[in-house]
Amino acid sequence: MVGTNLKAETMSLMEKRTAVETEMNAIIHRLSQPDGPGLSGNLVDAEGFPRSDIDVPLVRAERRRLAELRNDHKEITDKINENIQLLHSARLSSLSTSVKDSGNDAESNNQNSSLVNAVASASPTNIIQRDSPSAMDVDVIISKPFALIDEITDASPAAEDGLQLGDQIVKFGKVEAGENLLERLAAEGRSNQGQAVPVVIMRQGVLINLTVTPRTWQGRGLLGCHFRIL
Repeated sequence: MVGTNLKAETMSLMEKRTAVETEMNAIIHRLSQPDGPGLSGNLVDAEGFPRSDIDVPLVRAERRRLAELRNDHKEITDKINENIQLLHSARLSSLSTSVKDSGNDAESNNQNSSLVNAVASASPTNIIQRDSPSAMDVDVIISKPFALIDEITDASPAAEDGLQLGDQIVKFGKVEAGENLLERLAAEGRSNQGQAVPVVIMRQGVLINLTVTPRTWQGRGLLGCHFRIL
């Protein structure tokens, strides 16, 4: 019953997070329009007066709401990760008990024990839920980073949105693994310019979910960081 309730809670949290991301994307889209104020642009003119070409109070309200949503997104994601770890631990415990109680021959027991040890040896934080809500059974997948951030510029979109030097990329939008990763990462950034992209990173052995918004800034590119394929 506890596992069922935890699973239902996790599914509800993921739906809530999706709603938060939808609202975030709508605000980001409005603020990032051509000649718009941007997510962090100056709201005063060269003489220090409020800009006359934008609704300054509305922009401030939207930026404030976006900051609140980002905090909500982090809290929801942290709770989702906590629940997934509990579900993962329960699954391993159940699998281990099943192996011990089974009356299979020695070869089968050895194979099953090897499987349990291999899964249990992985860090319990190195897990993420499958993307599709219909796949949100207790199933989890062991994450494997495919890229590393080896350069990042201060005040860049990547830095402002929480990425750090040395972060390992497990998932960037729809990109997880495969061929032509650098080209696919660049394409994912371009196709999502001005929209929050869900990113899963590994930082010091801990799996972290966050969102990054590719956007124009004073530097080069839309993110201001460099990926090295592992």
